[in-house]
Amino acid sequence: MATVPEMFGCLVFNDKVMQERLPRETYKLMKKSFLDGKRMSLEVATVVANAMKDWAIENGATHYTHWFQPMTGITAEKHDSFISPTDNGNVIMEFSGKELVRGEPDASSFPSGGLRATFEARGYTAWDPTSYAFIKEGTLCIPTAFCSYGGEALDQKTPLLRSMEALNKQALRVLKLFGNEDVTGVKTTVGPEQEYFLISREMYEARKDLIYTGRTLFGCKPPKGQEMDDHYFGTLKPAVADYMKDLDETLWKLGVLAKTKHNEVAPAQHELAPIFTTSNIAVDHNQLTMEMMKKVARRHGMVCLLHEKPFEGVNGSGKHNNWSMITNTGTNLLEAGQTPYENAQFLLFLCAVIKAVDEYQDMLRISVASAGNDHRLGANEAPPAVMSIFIGDELMEILEAIEADRPYDSKETLLMKIGVHVLPRFPKDNTDRNRTSPFAFTGNRFEFRMAGSSQSIATPNTVLNTAVAEELRIFADELEGAQDFTSSLHELIKRTIAQHKRILFNGNGYDESWIAEAERRGLSNLKSTPEALSHLLDDKNIALFTTHNVFSLPEMKSRYEINLENYCKTLNIEALTMIDMARHDIFPAASAYASQLAANAASKEAFVSCSAEKKLLERISALTDSFYGKLETLEAALAEADKYTNSKDAAFYYKDTVLSAMDALRSDGDALEQLTAADFWPYPSYGDMLFSIK
Repeated sequence: MATVPEMFGCLVFNDKVMQERLPRETYKLMKKSFLDGKRMSLEVATVVANAMKDWAIENGATHYTHWFQPMTGITAEKHDSFISPTDNGNVIMEFSGKELVRGEPDASSFPSGGLRATFEARGYTAWDPTSYAFIKEGTLCIPTAFCSYGGEALDQKTPLLRSMEALNKQALRVLKLFGNEDVTGVKTTVGPEQEYFLISREMYEARKDLIYTGRTLFGCKPPKGQEMDDHYFGTLKPAVADYMKDLDETLWKLGVLAKTKHNEVAPAQHELAPIFTTSNIAVDHNQLTMEMMKKVARRHGMVCLLHEKPFEGVNGSGKHNNWSMITNTGTNLLEAGQTPYENAQFLLFLCAVIKAVDEYQDMLRISVASAGNDHRLGANEAPPAVMSIFIGDELMEILEAIEADRPYDSKETLLMKIGVHVLPRFPKDNTDRNRTSPFAFTGNRFEFRMAGSSQSIATPNTVLNTAVAEELRIFADELEGAQDFTSSLHELIKRTIAQHKRILFNGNGYDESWIAEAERRGLSNLKSTPEALSHLLDDKNIALFTTHNVFSLPEMKSRYEINLENYCKTLNIEALTMIDMARHDIFPAASAYASQLAANAASKEAFVSCSAEKKLLERISALTDSFYGKLETLEAALAEADKYTNSKDAAFYYKDTVLSAMDALRSDGDALEQLTAADFWPYPSYGDMLFSIK
């Protein structure tokens, strides 16, 4: 049996494999193009392609695909074999440099938000050589960006790569001011913690709602849920342990740095966390992780649920996006350091993040907006929809001291004139953690906790990178023209703290008093996806992304339309599924049970009192009538939705009217489940599903 080091990355065309298989000069030219950020020549790409093909075939691959991330939330791939015909009727295995660097999928069949008409089919995929190719199920997968015939980004990766370039450019400007002449690059790194549920495949296949929507649209809480806190970090059940072992090994072979696994708060809920890596690779790996979670679960007779709220009344699932900035020399720019010089630099980058989060609260909320995540945010299990930053008590005191121009008292009195007097040393974990904060500083990184479990982390990181790049640009513009750098730096940090401290909050984000306080501070509270998306095309947001060439205005408009359309489509599918379940399964089941009660009462009435049966029959009959009436209300509401042609108006209608009708129907349906005998109820219960894995 292979050891983990032998297993790790065995299906990845990584740097080690390239060094072994590429001619030395080709390898040097390829690495130089990576470091310089320049296009690779077709001659070099052809040599790389041939080596990649030979390696893939040796490892069992027969096909290749350009693996990309369209605006569907999942990945896409079109498989082509390596075979090429010969004159004698045989085939040879070929793969050219042109096939490596460019593909041509049908762009009209993916969401484009109006960038492409149905008849305009041409689109391109372009190799991202910074993310290693890998073999998945006999196919060589080449990570790529995806754009239209006109060059507009139709995917998640292209804007992310643009945002990384923007942050790199502005961060280097700031670092040069501190004398970091040896630094030639700054990358953002990410470690996304992934939460998920596991249930029996048999249970899953008996639930139309899980099959069609990924979440339960009906279902009442079981007698025991997560109240005893006995599942969190609890001993793994044997079946779950076997699944996690298989998942780890599957991911390790693909080069994914799967590190931590444990039970989460809710029954049947679990978490996987990887080691940090460069943002675009972390995004690729997280997409792979979600795909493999589902496929490995099937092998074990289970289904992995990645919806943000698969079970009402039970903790939902998020994805904690741990983000930082690293120089090519290995310095974490969010590590405080131990000298005045390092502390001053740290504080400036810290202020850039604080200012970015404050000024672009709406964009960060938009970056995690979805119909699924709306069920989770602000539900006393996840951060509220209000954006705030947790930095801990010690760091808060330091910032307050800087703002007030007074000494900071730690173990000794230290004056706070930045770059002149000694600043305190920051231990790595100088504060408690705050699980209620949407954006928490955790020692040498920020943890953005609002992302939903099923979504790509590309968009949150694109927004975060671009917003921080903008603040670093503003800081660099000011400091590059300063006559006295040290004094100007001090004043800049002091002013930034004073102007943006409203976003800092170390308390309980679940407390209702904080929501009121946040409103007094002027912080946004965008509770739903339509409310959030209404701000996507605000002037300041358009200026942010167009200034740094992360999105063009047409690309922003297309994403606005795509996200609104996805929201409406999601609720439409959910409503149709509820109607199907209510009309064809739940109503007949409740009626059948009521008929059985009536028959039982009639057969017993001549001999004994039937008051219990009659009382229950009255309650079920009344509920069934109410349930049917609410079913008709939902059907009428859904029919009315078709009249809305404006995507924004349609989204608000779905939120205010359709979703309310769905909630009302569910309330009666769940009440009927509690009264109806289990033999009559058509679906597995919450208790059945949450405790189905042994």
